[in-house]
Amino acid sequence: PSPEISASGAAATMIVRLLLCVLGLAATAAAFSSFTPRTSFGVAQSTSTLSMKIFDWKRREADESALNDVENTEFTFDNLRSAPGSRQRRKRKGRGIAAGQGATCGFGMRGQKARSGRPTRSGFEGGQQPLYRRLPKFVGRPMGPGHSKTVYNVIKLDELNTAEAGSTVNFEGLLENGATTKSKHGIHKIVVGRENFTAKDLTVQAHAFTKTARAAIEANGGKCEVLKATTGEVVAA
Repeated sequence: PSPEISASGAAATMIVRLLLCVLGLAATAAAFSSFTPRTSFGVAQSTSTLSMKIFDWKRREADESALNDVENTEFTFDNLRSAPGSRQRRKRKGRGIAAGQGATCGFGMRGQKARSGRPTRSGFEGGQQPLYRRLPKFVGRPMGPGHSKTVYNVIKLDELNTAEAGSTVNFEGLLENGATTKSKHGIHKIVVGRENFTAKDLTVQAHAFTKTARAAIEANGGKCEVLKATTGEVVAA
């Protein structure tokens, strides 16, 4: 063969090889692009125009712009409404599977809790120690009507012996003179002390008196005045 024919054949072979290489690179790029995620890593911004679905279909198309204007709306009993979606219609159970609560009505196929009637009593926990038995009892502290107890700060009669005859005695005066100590209770009761009551002609003010303490004060020419627990006013003498 002549040199010209061999040169043209070599050139054709080179062109074919280049074309094959280009086709191979294109195929590789296409295959790689199928596994590469095409979404951007930026913050996705929603373009949806959907809003909250109101359960009550009668209010979906209602114009409530006047009620939403709180500053210019006067709410009365005839225009008060609950928030959309807060009140739902009751579910009709046992009316077919299309309703969502048909057939088993949400109680499952079988088991103790799927039987009719009340399968277990209230507080029953399957045999383990129930909560009302695990908690401690309030021993000596019964609850309920008739079991409430008024707690007083006790003032003994012998603490009044240092008062001057004919004066008015109450807790504030005794505390100021140092005859008694501070109390965490706001109401006070006069009781008989260990020592004899010797003060004369006292007007004693307290929220309660025992019968013996009242008799001892009145026997010495004194007077008992009952104070109101809330205001401290004299309500009875």
